[in-house]
Amino acid sequence: MPRNDAYSQGVSYPVLGDAPDIEVATQTIVNGIVPRTVMRFENANARAAALSGDTKPVPGMITYLIAEDRWEGRQANGTWLLLSDGPWSPLSYSNGHSAQGGSPGWRKKAGGGIELRGLVKRNTGKLNDSNEAMKFGAIPAAVAPATSRFFLVGTARITVGGVTRMTARVEVKSNGDLVYFAENEGGQGTVSSPAWFSLDGIQFSPAGD
Repeated sequence: MPRNDAYSQGVSYPVLGDAPDIEVATQTIVNGIVPRTVMRFENANARAAALSGDTKPVPGMITYLIAEDRWEGRQANGTWLLLSDGPWSPLSYSNGHSAQGGSPGWRKKAGGGIELRGLVKRNTGKLNDSNEAMKFGAIPAAVAPATSRFFLVGTARITVGGVTRMTARVEVKSNGDLVYFAENEGGQGTVSSPAWFSLDGIQFSPAGD
């Protein structure tokens, strides 16, 4: 009867006493090895179609999704864990806001979590500093936190009336909306030299992560 590999990985191979059948013998070895390699699929849908029924995913499997450009590992709870940082996706800006630098965007982090980056400006040159929250953009609701998360971020704002403001607050809402709050005064700027705030360093867990 077949024996298992010496590394206790459950890969069977035929022995001399087995009935000769090259197809069955080879298939047993191949099917034992392939699930233990890094399996490559065109995208997540192709993976879901291939790994079902008798070939359903099991904990410890590792896959690479070509379209998504990411590695994922199967966990015991039946979910896929991201093993590599995902590609950057651009923000969706609200009217009157745009990128100042740093290619503002979001991405999934290896092991879980979402990361933001980049500098954002208000197109008038002046950040809203009327003590009211201002929506400047959004990320997909699917990667938003379960409840609002708040972050202190750096800004570039010109001194007004002897007051210098170097920070602002950014809120990431549960629906994906992105909001900033800048204290009044110190928010002056021009179209050619606008005031901006940074998203660098913002990380949070999406709902269900």
